[in-house]
Amino acid sequence: MDAIQKNLLKEVAELDALPVGAYNIRSNGQSAARNTTASIDIVTKTDKQGIDIIIKPGTKNQSVHIPVIISQSGLKELVYNDFFIGEDCDVTIIAGCGISNCGGEDSRHDGVHSFYVGRRSRVKYVEKHYGEGTGRGKRLMNPTTVIELSEDSTMELETSQIGGIDDTLRATSAKLAAGASIIIHDKILTEGDQRARAELSVEMNGDGSTCDMISRGVAKESSFQEVVIKIDGNAACSGHAACDSIIMDKGVIVATPQLKATNVDASLIHEAAIGKIAGEQLMKLMTMGLSEKEAEEMIIRGFLQ
Repeated sequence: MDAIQKNLLKEVAELDALPVGAYNIRSNGQSAARNTTASIDIVTKTDKQGIDIIIKPGTKNQSVHIPVIISQSGLKELVYNDFFIGEDCDVTIIAGCGISNCGGEDSRHDGVHSFYVGRRSRVKYVEKHYGEGTGRGKRLMNPTTVIELSEDSTMELETSQIGGIDDTLRATSAKLAAGASIIIHDKILTEGDQRARAELSVEMNGDGSTCDMISRGVAKESSFQEVVIKIDGNAACSGHAACDSIIMDKGVIVATPQLKATNVDASLIHEAAIGKIAGEQLMKLMTMGLSEKEAEEMIIRGFLQ
């Protein structure tokens, strides 16, 4: 890999070298490196672009890295990755996509990740999206995540767009069986004339299922963000969602909550707040020697952690 590709890999997956355990690194539309283990297999699809990640029942304390990097201007791809996680597992999955576009054509990555999580399994999923480059071509990214949680399984998602993406549609949906739980923390930073839409949807179909969704966004300059959070309570379940956003300059943020209960024992809560950076926060940091811009950036970093 060249220096640009290595930097992208560090930004989206915090990798300076090949990781320990199972991994598949995709670079400019091709598999650049792959490793499997006795418990985790990675198989190339034969009918379309993408891979199957098969995690055997009982796999504990193991990780899978599947980052994607694009440094070729004009490259457009659609990739399907399916995760089959057996029963009684405890694994961490690190994904993410970085695009560097210094050319005149748009570069685009669309990824569909489907998770089938077995009973009593725990999955942590981390996905970062990042863009850079001085070319006129746009950096486009449309991640779709589809999740099916079996009985008493748990999944925690940390998904973020950390800058540099011109246009994105981020769609995440989950269906929960009895006793299953999901935690989603989604973060978006936009600036310039960038546009981002996030759709987060959870169906709780089994008794005792729970969800907690938190969306945080910062819209700077003339950028636009739209967040739609939807929870369906179809059983005796508990769901919470919160949308917390900072608006700056001429940015626009639209937050739409949708709660639907079809069971008398469904308990659903939604909170939403949009506002500017508090003046007292800026003043406190500026009295410590920071400029106004430095103070703003520190507050934003803390907000999006």
